[in-house]
Amino acid sequence: MKKLFAVIGIAALTLFGNVALAADPDPDTLKVALLPDENASELIKRNKPLKEYLEKALGKKIELVVTTDYSSMIEAMRFGRLDMAYFGPLSYVLAKSKSDIEPFAAMVKGGKATYRSVLIANVNSGVNSYKDIKGKKVAFGDRVSTSGHLIPKTVLADAGARVDRDYSAHFVGTHDAVAINVANGNADVGGLSEDIWGYMNDRKLIDASKVKVLGYSKGYPQFPWTMRSNLKPELKQKIRQAFVDLKDPEVLKNFKAEGFTSVTDKDYDVIRDMGKILKLDFSKM
Repeated sequence: MKKLFAVIGIAALTLFGNVALAADPDPDTLKVALLPDENASELIKRNKPLKEYLEKALGKKIELVVTTDYSSMIEAMRFGRLDMAYFGPLSYVLAKSKSDIEPFAAMVKGGKATYRSVLIANVNSGVNSYKDIKGKKVAFGDRVSTSGHLIPKTVLADAGARVDRDYSAHFVGTHDAVAINVANGNADVGGLSEDIWGYMNDRKLIDASKVKVLGYSKGYPQFPWTMRSNLKPELKQKIRQAFVDLKDPEVLKNFKAEGFTSVTDKDYDVIRDMGKILKLDFSKM
């Protein structure tokens, strides 16, 4: 019986391990995953201009996908169920360790391909600086989020505040949920993407009078667009060029970007180094 289960197990591993290898190198429809950090229907609606642009530039149908979270997005890429994916830097690093994928483009803002996290606090929390974090409840987004977890936690660590020793960490899933929890007083402090914080304020999705900004992180490499490495070389080049040449105002408006620039895996070594400093076990994320 044990031998039978062993054979079945090996067969299953072989089957799933070959899924990505068997994926069509030149599919008629490209499945493109968006960041699962906001409401799915809103994300797909806002990215309709991107869908239309890519269909025209690549001559293929585009299916936009929003997975339930970062982990399911990583697994979908791992098993070849996605052709392209827009990862956060940390989720990309994790996906790269499990999949044969490659980053090819990142957006440019203010002439830079970098972005920041913002740390916010409830106005009644008694927190006016990072030194006041002791004994407080800190909200993060997804465990695999860079700007909603890794970067804010690094900022606090640099200020001498360590999780579990100085504050308790609570994961609420998305960036907007972080802001809402802080505004509602369910968390004293929260860390999220500066861009999403700005988006929520611009559209008055949060009562700004209930929240104050504690500070911003330094700049880190922007979210990478990635693709399966086993796509047809000619298709990969067309995808790269489509992003580098992207000037469609409706697409760029959604990303609040000036354009896109080429990136490589090496650009994300800084994220790997941050994980080592915080002693994160990537295998458990």
